[in-house]
Amino acid sequence: MLKVFQSPWRWYLLALVVIALDVVTKVWAVERFMYGPALQIIPGFLQFTYAENYGAAFSFLADAGGWQRWLFGAIALVFSVVVVVWISRISPAKRWEPTALALILGGALGNLWDRIVLGYVRDFISVYYGNWHFPVFNVADVAISVGAAMLVIELLFFSDRDNKSSENSAEV
Repeated sequence: MLKVFQSPWRWYLLALVVIALDVVTKVWAVERFMYGPALQIIPGFLQFTYAENYGAAFSFLADAGGWQRWLFGAIALVFSVVVVVWISRISPAKRWEPTALALILGGALGNLWDRIVLGYVRDFISVYYGNWHFPVFNVADVAISVGAAMLVIELLFFSDRDNKSSENSAEV
């Protein structure tokens, strides 16, 4: 089997797929929606549009004057290095945890690319109901959210099982 598909390279490859999907969809959104109308996917609930986020999650510090670009970029870079090392140290038998981390890594690097190159993150997925609007987000944000949810599920439901199996293998 190719080394790329052996641990941890397969997880880094998954992160690269997330980055590529994020970049491609952002380019599409800019071309399609920057100067055009939104596209209703599910009327009254979901649309594709275009937004620029100069802050972090939910536009946190969006109007802080520009320094936040470098702060959030540095945080994303340090966090990404930590995740790369974390993935490299995970048992090759594990699947759930490294998948979650690869999704988070890909999402973090996808948004980091925007933040460093453009100074803001391109968002285009809008969920709303009536006058209520969730902040506009992108594929990288979805990957980060799904990965984070997977890590929480791992911690709540599977960490005891993993600890018991590693204790049993240590006893043998």
